[in-house]
Amino acid sequence: MDYTTPIIIAGICLLALMFIMAVFAKLYRKAGPHEALIVYGFGGTRVIKGRGTVIYPMVQSCRGLSLELMSFDVAPKQDLYTRQGVAVTVEAVAQIKVKSDPESILTAAEQFLTKPPEEREGLIRLVMEGHLRGIIGQLTVEEIVKQPEMVGDRMRSTCADDMNKMGLEVISFTIKEVRDKNDYISNMGRPDVARIKRDADVATAEADRDTAIRRAVASREAAVAKAQADQERVLAETLSQAKQAEAQRDLEVKKAEYLEMVKKQQATADKAYEIQGNIMQQQVRAEEVTIHQVEREHEVKVQDAEILRRDRELTATVFKAAEYERKRIVTLAEAEKQRLTTEAEGQAAAIRAQGEAEAEIIFKKGDAEARAMNVKAEAYQQFNQAAIVDKLISNMPEIVRALAAPLANVDKITIVSTGSGDTAGLHKITGDITQMAAQIPALFETLSGMPMSELFAKVRMIGDKAPKPGDTAKGTETKL
Repeated sequence: MDYTTPIIIAGICLLALMFIMAVFAKLYRKAGPHEALIVYGFGGTRVIKGRGTVIYPMVQSCRGLSLELMSFDVAPKQDLYTRQGVAVTVEAVAQIKVKSDPESILTAAEQFLTKPPEEREGLIRLVMEGHLRGIIGQLTVEEIVKQPEMVGDRMRSTCADDMNKMGLEVISFTIKEVRDKNDYISNMGRPDVARIKRDADVATAEADRDTAIRRAVASREAAVAKAQADQERVLAETLSQAKQAEAQRDLEVKKAEYLEMVKKQQATADKAYEIQGNIMQQQVRAEEVTIHQVEREHEVKVQDAEILRRDRELTATVFKAAEYERKRIVTLAEAEKQRLTTEAEGQAAAIRAQGEAEAEIIFKKGDAEARAMNVKAEAYQQFNQAAIVDKLISNMPEIVRALAAPLANVDKITIVSTGSGDTAGLHKITGDITQMAAQIPALFETLSGMPMSELFAKVRMIGDKAPKPGDTAKGTETKL
């Protein structure tokens, strides 16, 4: 058996199958997503979109129709006139495509299937320019320039019917540029620019004004706040100072009260001490006066005339002078007390008490001095001639010292002698001093009114008549 025959038959069958598949592939046409196949011939016209179909040769034929977006410029060469009669040149861009439904595809195929893209775009451009001319004639330049979207919307709505008749649709219509030869568009913005500039200036001025107002308000508020803070600070300082003053016042009052108490106690103690001292002194003086009275009682008979004379003299001089001095001291003390009392009424309680205490002390002191003067005057009344002589003799050294005092102040003595004997030189000075000392008895005689011999005789007489210690005691007992 020949094995080659089956192989040949198989090869022929394979070749035939491959030929049939090649022919079938040649007859099968596919439509891409960007196109549609228009099949016409046997079975009529039909649209194939997004799939494939077999085209029978000799009885059927097909053509592809592009469904892609067509973009072209719409720029009429002639000027377009607006509603205002202004000639403008408009350049726009239009995007148009064939609708996707079969009816629109068949309509577009009827219109443009055999035409090249340039001729098809030219036909569509003529339609778009005609509609653009009509729309521009209905609008003003301001509306065209300021509202391009409105122009595009009108173009789409106006061209929709004509585009539907050609199986097309306007995807977008955009104005690229609007020009005019009379500079209308360039001048059109000047009022707006001026208005905008004016508004900007006004806004700037208003902003400056608002800023100034706010700044002034802020400054005023700051000033008010500062003034309030200053007032509160001053009020707080015033209250603090008032509290400090009150505390200081209370402290001063307490100090014054304590000082008043201390001074009152001290004044009381001083007055008690002084009064006690005065009492003791008065008692001593009273005892002395009593002794002198006893002595004078023994001398009264001998010296009645002299005592009477001395008594009148002392009464006229010393006693009245002492009484006048006492009254003067009492009057001054009363006046000082009244003055201190009047001044103390305007001061604090402590100063008033102090003034009263001092006035009282001065008054008591003056009264004590006045009483002492009275006692002294009474003692002077009891003086006899012997006491006067005793005073004169005991004061004789003082008189001599007073006479020699001018010589004690002389630092240097220059003696010029022109004589001889006791009347010349140093003897002259000592002789003068001796003569001055010799004049002292004469001075005593002048003061006492009695010669020195009589005075000494009376002293001896009084000494003889003076009672002995025992006699004095007896006399005293007898008198008691």
